[in-house]
Amino acid sequence: MVGKVLRGRSGRRRGAPDTKGEILAAARQVFGERGYDGASVRAIAAAAGVDSALVHHYFGTKEKLFLAAMEIPFDPAAIADAIMDDAGGAGVGERAIRTFLGVWGQPASRAPVLALLRSAMQHEAAARLLRQLVTRAILGRVLVVFEGVPNGALRAEAMVSHLIGLAIVRYVVKLEPIASVPDEELVRLIAPVLQQYYDGAFE
Repeated sequence: MVGKVLRGRSGRRRGAPDTKGEILAAARQVFGERGYDGASVRAIAAAAGVDSALVHHYFGTKEKLFLAAMEIPFDPAAIADAIMDDAGGAGVGERAIRTFLGVWGQPASRAPVLALLRSAMQHEAAARLLRQLVTRAILGRVLVVFEGVPNGALRAEAMVSHLIGLAIVRYVVKLEPIASVPDEELVRLIAPVLQQYYDGAFE
């Protein structure tokens, strides 16, 4: 279905065995070609040959469809909540690194993101998808944590960039000793740096 000329409503019955998979395949194509903002649920539905209502039935919102298409097994909103907590800015750095290590410590959570990271290093289409994941699903949520902080967008992006760099070194390149150092040692080493992104003064 994907890759053929876009067509209108197909009338395909809800719950056909391959419908959900075809919607996900169409979503990957359309997100890759048009970007997150340029991709509409209607266009994705047309590429899959289904009614747009069926896309909403299976996935709800466009953001949830994007996360499903990228096979991201975690909720960015929940991660942002865990980082912010009830303590406000105090301890943001430690909560950020602990949340990060908690997600990456689970093989089921790590595998699809690792695949995307590796692909992004070699293929522009994968790099575009990774940029969309970072800007829309992750950075957009972390910005909430930095609301009201001077230069908050820059600081949030610096924190996310630091964590992505850590992911590449620890889980993709597997550079020692970072690759095998215990989580608690990383927390002690990196949490103060991440905290500085939040409350450090710009000269």
